[in-house]
Amino acid sequence: MFIQQTDLFKGMGQSFLEDLNKFVVTENYQKGEFLFKAGEPAHHFYVLQQGRVRIIVGVAGHTITMASNPGESFGWSCLVGFDSYTATAECLVPCTLIKVEKEKLLKLLEKDPTSGMLFYKRLAFAIGQRLVNTYNMLLAGQAESKEPSYG
Repeated sequence: MFIQQTDLFKGMGQSFLEDLNKFVVTENYQKGEFLFKAGEPAHHFYVLQQGRVRIIVGVAGHTITMASNPGESFGWSCLVGFDSYTATAECLVPCTLIKVEKEKLLKLLEKDPTSGMLFYKRLAFAIGQRLVNTYNMLLAGQAESKEPSYG
């Protein structure tokens, strides 16, 4: 199955992957469809199989990142203590996604602490990369504006 080849799940134990495959769902979405909106209850985590998803934050609707590479994940707010999504996800083209139910994944990660630790270590790395990319985007925008920053 595709999810076993993603950075988050690659190399996990066979038993863990078999249990995971019992509740992950592959779904297709159309261009313009919203997967979730900021503030909505966060019940699922997503892995991109095919397509392009825009992640939007803030009232002004700024795109902060794109999920465009197979295996990229988003909607992880639900896995790090948030009850609601902190961003909005919109399909920019038809997409195929793997949808993972939060509660079932959390129970599986608790049941297999070794895989759970590996998963969260990889998730932390992915979140860190996204943060660095966001900083770089902001700095590039600040340099282009040529206006002084006072904060």
